[in-house]
Amino acid sequence: MISKIVLEDAVVLYWDRSKKFQKGYRYCVQFDGTIAYTEKTHFTIDNLGKNKKIKIVISLVDEKNNVVKEYEKETIYLPPTKKRLDVSKAPYFAVGDGKTLNTKAIQKAFDDCKADEAVYIPEGVFLTGALNMHSNSELYVEKGGVLQGTKNPEDYLPKIRSRFEGWERDCYRSLINIGEMDAYGGCTTSNIVIRGKGAILGGGRPLMEKTILRETGRDRVLEAAYDEIDKNGWRSRGRLISICNTQNVVMHGLELGMGPSWNIHMVYCDNVVTADCYIHSENVNNGDGWNPDSSTNCTIFNCDFNTRDDMVAIKSGKNPEGNIINRPSRNIRVFDCRCTHGHGLAIGSELSGGIDGVFVWDCEMEKSRCGMEIKARSSRGGYVKNVCVYNSSFSILAIRSITYNADGETPASHPPVLDNFHFEDITLTGVCLKHNDETWEESAIMIEGFEEPGYALTNVALKNIRIKNRTTTKKHTMNMQFAQGVVIENITCE
Repeated sequence: MISKIVLEDAVVLYWDRSKKFQKGYRYCVQFDGTIAYTEKTHFTIDNLGKNKKIKIVISLVDEKNNVVKEYEKETIYLPPTKKRLDVSKAPYFAVGDGKTLNTKAIQKAFDDCKADEAVYIPEGVFLTGALNMHSNSELYVEKGGVLQGTKNPEDYLPKIRSRFEGWERDCYRSLINIGEMDAYGGCTTSNIVIRGKGAILGGGRPLMEKTILRETGRDRVLEAAYDEIDKNGWRSRGRLISICNTQNVVMHGLELGMGPSWNIHMVYCDNVVTADCYIHSENVNNGDGWNPDSSTNCTIFNCDFNTRDDMVAIKSGKNPEGNIINRPSRNIRVFDCRCTHGHGLAIGSELSGGIDGVFVWDCEMEKSRCGMEIKARSSRGGYVKNVCVYNSSFSILAIRSITYNADGETPASHPPVLDNFHFEDITLTGVCLKHNDETWEESAIMIEGFEEPGYALTNVALKNIRIKNRTTTKKHTMNMQFAQGVVIENITCE
């Protein structure tokens, strides 16, 4: 099936990696008399001029351009051009000097925004506190334009209900807030677009530190004693973009980053798509990039990361709360993503509500601390199953138990169920990279279940795994324990 992001001036097509894909194969994209080829599973059609109707055909072809698989043919109709509500003009008069606080002016533009309109951030730095978006609204940030969050915690009050590290609690508002969180309700907000060629940036580390100081009275951040820090101060921080109980969200083309904690966080959401973005959080503790949390049908592709923590972290609640709410994350897709720094692509550690169906392909994440990591505590309950990873590179590949993030009540009386993992055509370095460029060697593959009877890791396939040259032998190439049904085929270690 072909999925698409349909904008007024472009169409972004994306599709699942074909099981028939082999080395030398590629995808043929035909539209309006044009034929193009790509090895990626996405393609952008732009520079359309006044053309509002596009006929497309996508096929998988072999080395001789013989069709191996044909996807459906489709005619796409582009929407009418939206009226732009320029925040720098009447009746808003926001000032893009990086000094003037524009929260009221920009919020009025969002409040006024109708389905055929878009809030427009022109060139300049527009300083603001927390903003709300409603159903059928759009934000467009022009090239050279920056929607810049302040560094003052007071600009993100009053607090709202949110979820952080598995706990539902009151948090400071994020720079952009969409929907209201309801663990037992469906989606009440829909059809949001955040796009452009500019940047949306938060208050970064200064806002992080000031928020913790305001909540705890501490005058500094204790790096080495994270578990001893008052977690309320840490967990009350806002995000860059918070999306709750919302369906059909598109984020496209932007620089996104420097939230005071996680950057893009969707809770109890469905169909959130992020494409063609640069996501970063230098020097921000817990500076995750993109976090689907008890959400379904979420997709990210063609994005670059430079984060202080996980680039992608897939979650579903923690301990009793996650078990009781029981809302899993399902059908998450990550493809054609790259990184220069970050912890990696993570599943967990908060997974008590369950995670089912994570699909990863064409990702380059060698320059990471933890690579591809499925992490869980034995006290979590829940499950992780049906994870498939193809044609990607990481520092390490790990399915393992962790000891941190251990506070709170013990949930169900069993560890997580870990079942059905497939890794194929994977390159590993066995070298972990920290945010300060420090490196160390680690076991390239860690396959570790739980020792409790009945909770071993089950059904793991490792096929065509290449481990790059290792300079020492201090670490085993592979560690494996408490695992059943492991299939190993063609692992090479240089």
